[in-house]
Amino acid sequence: MWALLGAMEIEIKEFLKRLEEKTETGEGDFRFFRGRIAGREVLVGKTGVGKVLAALTTQKIIDTYKPEAILFTGLAGSLKKEMDVGDTLIAQDCVQWDLDARVFGFKRGTIPYTRRRYISGDAKLLEAASSYVPKTGSLHFGRIVTGDTFIKNSETEEYSFLRKELDGWAVEMEGAGVALTAAVNSIPCLLIRIISDKADGKAPLSFLKFVAKASKLGYDAAVHIMEKS
Repeated sequence: MWALLGAMEIEIKEFLKRLEEKTETGEGDFRFFRGRIAGREVLVGKTGVGKVLAALTTQKIIDTYKPEAILFTGLAGSLKKEMDVGDTLIAQDCVQWDLDARVFGFKRGTIPYTRRRYISGDAKLLEAASSYVPKTGSLHFGRIVTGDTFIKNSETEEYSFLRKELDGWAVEMEGAGVALTAAVNSIPCLLIRIISDKADGKAPLSFLKFVAKASKLGYDAAVHIMEKS
C-alpha cells in the first residue's frame, strides 16, 4: 500500500476523485480513504496544516497501515526565479528552516544532538520521478524548506536566509515533518509540490481554480512515480 497525502483536502481532491473501490477508514481526527489508483492499493488522506500535525498523522498512518512508501503533495511558494507558478518541484531533500539552535553551535535546521539536518528524498522514488513530464509547467528538483510560519513577504529576513543560507527552492509548512517521520521509520518518502506563488503574498487570481489544477498536477506526478517504481 502507498500513502498519498496532502495537508488539506482541497490539495488531494483529484486523488479522492480518481480513487476506485473507495472505503473510509480510521476514526476521530485520523480519517482516511482506502482504494486503488492506477492499479495500486493506496491510502489517501489529509494531514492537517503545520509540521506537528503532519508528523503526527504520518506516524499514525505508519503504525496503523504500514505503507510501503509515502508521497506527499500540495502547494508551495517559490524561492527561485526560474520556478514559475504552476511548475512542479520534486524535493531532493528538505529541512526545518525554523529550527534554530545556532546559539548552541548547531547550524540552522539541525536537530540538536543528532546528525539530522537535511532529510533526503528516497533515491528510488527520485529516480522514478526523473522521467516525469508535467502536462503544464516545468519540472524541477531542489530543496524544500519547511516551517510553521507562512512566508508572504520577500523583504523579510527569513526570505533572505531561506534562499541564500539554506539554498531553498520552495517554502511550505508540512514537508519536513512528513519526511522526518518517514525517515525515522525507514519508509521511502518523496515530497511533490506545485508552485502557487513566489512567497511574496501574491496568490493566483483565481485561487480555487488554481488549486484544482495543482491537485491534478500532483496526482499526475504521484501516478507516474508509482508506475515507475
